[in-house]
Amino acid sequence: MSKDAVLLIAHGSPDRVEDIPEFLQNISRGRPMPESVVREVQHRYSLIGSSPLTRITRQQAEGVARELGIPAYVGMRNWHPFIADTLQQMAADGIERAVAICLAPHNSRTSVGLYKQVLFGNVAPFPIDFVEEWHDHPLLIEAFAEKLRSGWWKACAEHGTEVPVLFTAHSVPQRTIAEGDPYQMQALETARGVAASVREIGLWHFAFQSQGMSGGEWLGPTVEDTITRLRGAGHTGVFLQPIGFVCDHVEILFDIDILFRDFASERGMKLYRAESLNDSPLFVRAAADLARARFASSSSGCKAVLQPEKI
Repeated sequence: MSKDAVLLIAHGSPDRVEDIPEFLQNISRGRPMPESVVREVQHRYSLIGSSPLTRITRQQAEGVARELGIPAYVGMRNWHPFIADTLQQMAADGIERAVAICLAPHNSRTSVGLYKQVLFGNVAPFPIDFVEEWHDHPLLIEAFAEKLRSGWWKACAEHGTEVPVLFTAHSVPQRTIAEGDPYQMQALETARGVAASVREIGLWHFAFQSQGMSGGEWLGPTVEDTITRLRGAGHTGVFLQPIGFVCDHVEILFDIDILFRDFASERGMKLYRAESLNDSPLFVRAAADLARARFASSSSGCKAVLQPEKI
C-alpha cells in the first residue's frame, strides 16, 4: 500500500509586523510595493497583534491527520512553510501519493489558480490529486451552519430583536468574473446552502469584502454599502458570517472586527459576527472526507490523479 498524505494549502501570513515588507514582496513576486501600502498593512497587523493563520492551519492539518490516520502537511503560497519546502519534506518522509486541498473552497484563478500554479511549478516525485473546489461539500455547509445558528441566536438575544444576516466573501477584480471565473457563483451557492440549513434567519444578504488596493473595479456590493442600506431600512444591528474564509486572519480580525464594526457603530448599528470555522470538528471532517473520497476514487481507477502541469 502506498504512503498517502494530505496537503493543506493556504495564502500564508507572517507572524511579525517586521516581516510585512518581505511578505508583500512574495505576494507581488518581487515587484516593489508603494510605501503607503506597506505602512497600511503593518498598521493593520499591529492592531490585531499577529495573524493566527499559520497556527490555525496547522491545527486543521492535525485534525485531518487524526481523522484519516495519515500524515497531513501545510504549505503556504506566500510565507513559511512555503509549498516548495513542504513538498521537499513530504518527499523526504517517503510520501508516495497526496491529495492537495486549498483552504479556499471557492475556485478562482486569483487564489486557487495561483496555488495550483505554484504547486505544480515545483515538481514532486509523487502524484498529487489537486482539489479545484469544494464550496458545496455537505459537511462544509454544515460547519458554517453550526456557527451561524449558535452565533445568530446569541446576537438576537443580546440585541433584543432579530438581526439581519450578511454573508461575505473576499472580493476579486470584476474582470476575473467577466472572463468566466466561477468564484462569484460558488460563493453565492455556499451562502444559499448555509441559509437553507438555518431557515430561521429568514431573508439574508450578501456582500464582497476586502476589495484590493490595485486599480480597476472590484466585485461588489461592498460590506460598507450593504450596512448603509440596512441602516436606511431601519435595522440597528447586523450579523456577519464570512463564508469565504475558513479561519481567522487579517481579513476577519481587522476588516470585520475593527473596520466594519467601527463603520457600523458610526451609523448607529451594532455588528455581530459568527465564529470562524478554525479547527471546528465538522470542518475537519469535511476536509478529511474530501481527501478520503479522492484517495478512494484514484485507487479504483475512476479518477485520474493529476501530475505536474502548466495552467
